[in-house]
Amino acid sequence: MRLRTLLIWLAVVPTVAMGTQVTVTADRLLEQSARLRADVEAAERIGAPLYTLMVDMQAERTATAAQWAGTEGAEGELRVRRAATDSAAAEFGRLADDPSRSFAEVTRQLEKLAAHRQRADTRSGAADSTLAYYSEVIGKVIQVYQQEFSHAEDAELAQASRPVVSMLQATEMVAREDTVLALAGPSGELGFVGYDQFVSSLGAQRYLHEALIVPHLAEGDERFYERVVGSADWQTKTRIENAVLSGHQDTVSGIRVPAEVGDWKSAHANFSVQMTTLNIDLARSVLTRGEAKAAQLQTEVAWLIAGSGGGLLAVVIVVVLTTRSVLRRLRELHERTVTVAEETLPDVVARLQRGQTVDPEALPAVSGDRDEVGRISDAFARAVAVSVDGHRRLAAERHGFGLFASGIASRTGNLVSRQLSLTEDIQDTFGHDEALLAQLMRSDQLTVGMRRQIENLLILAGGEVPDPHTEPMRVADLLREAAAEVEDFRRIERQALDETSVEPSAVSRISHLLAELLDNATRFSPPKSKVVIRAELVADGLTVEIEDRGPRVSPERYEEMNGRLHQAPPYSVLAQNAHRLGLFVVGHLADQLGATVTLRRSVYGGTCAVVVLPAELLLPTVGVAPGGPARREPVVPAPAAEPDSAAAESAADAPAADVPVSSDPGGPVPAEGREPGPVVHTSAGLPSRRTKTPRPAPAAAPAAVPAVRPAAAAAPARPALPERVPQTHLADQLRAPHAPETRVPQDTATPEEVADAWADYEQGTQTVEEELRRDQP
Repeated sequence: MRLRTLLIWLAVVPTVAMGTQVTVTADRLLEQSARLRADVEAAERIGAPLYTLMVDMQAERTATAAQWAGTEGAEGELRVRRAATDSAAAEFGRLADDPSRSFAEVTRQLEKLAAHRQRADTRSGAADSTLAYYSEVIGKVIQVYQQEFSHAEDAELAQASRPVVSMLQATEMVAREDTVLALAGPSGELGFVGYDQFVSSLGAQRYLHEALIVPHLAEGDERFYERVVGSADWQTKTRIENAVLSGHQDTVSGIRVPAEVGDWKSAHANFSVQMTTLNIDLARSVLTRGEAKAAQLQTEVAWLIAGSGGGLLAVVIVVVLTTRSVLRRLRELHERTVTVAEETLPDVVARLQRGQTVDPEALPAVSGDRDEVGRISDAFARAVAVSVDGHRRLAAERHGFGLFASGIASRTGNLVSRQLSLTEDIQDTFGHDEALLAQLMRSDQLTVGMRRQIENLLILAGGEVPDPHTEPMRVADLLREAAAEVEDFRRIERQALDETSVEPSAVSRISHLLAELLDNATRFSPPKSKVVIRAELVADGLTVEIEDRGPRVSPERYEEMNGRLHQAPPYSVLAQNAHRLGLFVVGHLADQLGATVTLRRSVYGGTCAVVVLPAELLLPTVGVAPGGPARREPVVPAPAAEPDSAAAESAADAPAADVPVSSDPGGPVPAEGREPGPVVHTSAGLPSRRTKTPRPAPAAAPAAVPAVRPAAAAAPARPALPERVPQTHLADQLRAPHAPETRVPQDTATPEEVADAWADYEQGTQTVEEELRRDQP
């Protein structure tokens, strides 16, 4: 699961939970508000008729008791009360049409009213049972008030409605006292049951007033209540109640009430009206509070929805901003990581491999942030720092090894140069001996190969081989110089053009590159087969093709080798391919020259190496000036002009002569008249082979000259032997002035000659070591 999805889920889950809670709360509050409004509506619609029904039932009960007691005029009063009760019951029955409320119980009790009236008219049964029916109906009415309009689910409204129900109950207790006193009638006597009802009603109404009504009245209602209970009628009521309790007389059949009871009826008629007004005011106060509470609940719901919506919006905004911030920081961290991994770190490694310094500002730094993203960034910065330190150490070790290898190569090159000089001296002295000359030529060729391997060591060590050429070289001469570096040079056919030359600074590197490819072609092709090298101008520069007749190579193998040639491979893979160092050398030289080298299958079944040199390295050949000195030409052809055909080039390489001839077609030139050619070096500072006429024999051995001259005269058509110019191929750092070497015969070495040679060796070695110390960082 993606991090974005996780962050969204972390926001969605609490948001949904919060939304659900708000919805449930709002629904509950709206339901409570609707219930309150329904109760208020029902109270306004049914409360007044129900209260009227209760008052009329109380009055009819009292009139029924008076008629039962035989009070004068009670019958007419009863008819009036019954009519009022019937009217209130009809109104209540018309409005109480909600079956979900408790109005149905009152309606069922009212259906029995006619039967109980008939019993009262006929005086069947006891009066107490008939009057108990009225009390039961009134109790059901009070119960409806208590269940439907007390608002038990709201504490505030329940507290406000408690005095209303208590006032109704207290009014009922006073009405029962009125009924009991009316049942005493003109005789003023009560039964024991009636007296007990009077005492119970009196105690209940006093308790209700003291405990449940007065403590819960509002300030305005309390003042009104105090005016009622402080009135003369209420005082008369209290006095009569006390008189009945303490001034009654016991008789055989019951209790005789005192004479003060006669003032009860008028007093009750007055204070009952006031109590009715107080009851109505209390009921209206509760209804007003209910309406206000319903409106308040709706307002709370609106605020709850608005606040919750705002909170949810804030949560969404915070989550979106937080998610975007976290994802942005992670995206920036990812981009920085990719940039460092793909651009910065490879560039730093490349600079370290080239021995250059690295700017610390280019690397990611530890920021010290304590959050998670900052810690990840700091951890990556530390990993990069460790990686760069490791590459810096490896680069330092590689640089040190390169200096070490360069020093070894320079010292070895010095020895090779001296060996080549010695070989030249031996050739000059014993050139008349063809067998010995052939062995010397073989030794000379092996030494040249050793020199090329030393140059390979310099190239692979990361050093640059300086090019001593100062003049452009024709392509034909360049191909001849490259072929001269190969041990089996006689199998190479050259096909080149003379109208194009190569920049002096690139001659040695191109020659070395071609020599490596030619050496590879001769070694991996049959011994008797030819290796053809041809050069042609193309749109991109100069193309050189080297074609052999070697074994077939698979396309996968060609692809692998071309990959190494097209991009110079790193030195870290040298250990795995130590037997194929030629490809590494060619790849590095091609990278330095900006050339491309491609290996492909030849039409003859072997391998064809195609080298494309850029046009920037080429120059047009001016006039017919002779080519530059070749690095090695074992044989110089007799004709004055250089043939361009393959046959002519092959004939020029044939080592069939050991007697020098003149560059003039007419005949040889005496040795005394020739001067040594210019000094030429390779890119490594090692001696480059070139053709020159033999030097005159040393003066210390005059007898050897006549032995050589007849042989030369007998074979005037022989080509000249290759010779070296002493001290012309040393590295620049080894070219320190030293004492001239006295030529002595090879077979008469003197201690002075040995001392001079040893002095030259020591001086050259010291010069190289000093140069290496200056090159070290």
